[in-house]
Amino acid sequence: MHIHILGICGTFMGSLAQLAVAEGHRVTGSDADIFPPMSTQLLQAGVQIIEGYDPAQLEPAPDLVIIGNAMPRGNPAVEAVLERGLPYTSGAQWLCDHCLGGRWVLAVSGTHGKTTTASMLAWILEAADMQPGFLIGGVPGNFGVSARLGESPFFVVEADEYDTAFFDKRSKFVHYRPRTVIINNLEFDHADIFEDLAAIQRQFHHLVRTVPASGLVVAAAEENVQQVLAQGCWSEVQRFGFEGQEGLGLGDWRAVDIAADGSSFTIQFEGAEVARVEWDCTGLHNVCNGLAAVAAARHVGVLPALSGTALGRFQGVKRRMECLGEVAGIRVYDDFAHHPTAIQSTLTGLRAKVGGDRIIALIELRSNTMRMGVHRDKLANACSGADMVLWYQPPGMDWSLEEVARHSSVPAGIFDSIESGVESALKLADEGSHIVVMSNGGFGGIHQRLIGALEQKYRRPV
Repeated sequence: MHIHILGICGTFMGSLAQLAVAEGHRVTGSDADIFPPMSTQLLQAGVQIIEGYDPAQLEPAPDLVIIGNAMPRGNPAVEAVLERGLPYTSGAQWLCDHCLGGRWVLAVSGTHGKTTTASMLAWILEAADMQPGFLIGGVPGNFGVSARLGESPFFVVEADEYDTAFFDKRSKFVHYRPRTVIINNLEFDHADIFEDLAAIQRQFHHLVRTVPASGLVVAAAEENVQQVLAQGCWSEVQRFGFEGQEGLGLGDWRAVDIAADGSSFTIQFEGAEVARVEWDCTGLHNVCNGLAAVAAARHVGVLPALSGTALGRFQGVKRRMECLGEVAGIRVYDDFAHHPTAIQSTLTGLRAKVGGDRIIALIELRSNTMRMGVHRDKLANACSGADMVLWYQPPGMDWSLEEVARHSSVPAGIFDSIESGVESALKLADEGSHIVVMSNGGFGGIHQRLIGALEQKYRRPV
């Protein structure tokens, strides 16, 4: 079968394409924004990528068109599909129909940490010789790909609350029919489709409703998550959190004896110590991510001690505090942070790891919610872990970052072009500095431009 995917370079759709190839289908697709690591994965999988949405890409007609949730009515290719009566479906529905039927689905949901936690969980199952399938919105270092069919009944999926498609406004995760669910945390996000936090909580309750009575909900000991469960839950619930956090009972999971930078911690379950984790990850947020993964893995039979050992070999995820290079003692990182809470926890974790080293953050507000200015009041204090923050003011954003910079808890500046951002970062960085580039998009290739500029600046004469 020839499957054509509209919006193929999105993290979910690109992963879906790889599963379709593994099932033996011929896969093509198109997108307006093509950049690594997804474009690299797709080309390696033999997927033809077409730039843009010219209806000519649908000739000859594919057997099926999978339409991404970023594709609106009015898109030329979408309109052509409808006019010609071509068979079409959503990515989430295709995944349910072709990959998840009859499998034990472990779904990882929440506002933050889905990609990292799903990667940890998949790796724990792999380390336990379970050969899971998975679809993750990033590239786990332990696997090198964002999706695979797997060789067992177990399938780990990153479960996103964003809507499914222009013709299906339910959250994607209601299609997955999981037996094990992680709800990592809940905050207001996706302001372009959700009116308020209550609307998001309603969708998460729909997810909880799909879990069978014999299933398990691994839930953060946070008020917003507990409010979802209070709406009704028909499955076992195990809560997780860190030492001293309210809302944890004796039968829950907790992280204790946590190192200041999060690089080690002990896991307790039902009041007993069950595992010790020593790893390369940093930050309290990653401690909670790992704890949730261990709890979910136990539901499918993996002993916590084995999970803890596996996490010690966890290699992280591309674009999650990924060190892209080091020049003259200056390190450049790529991080996906797209929400004030994620920005703050990531920079706080790095600060705990590097001590007094200089940290410079370059941030692009790329998500729809951030560009709308919904979280603008929280941005000024989100970078308290850095020494300097540079905000990117892109053309077309209808509000100014000047007030954010003026009220920043650390020195802040604004740049309006990739070139000026690179120039500013070069002036600020010296040996031992850490430059953290934060965006959930390509950011105009600023990462490699920074590394190239550093190499040119510090090039030693032959």
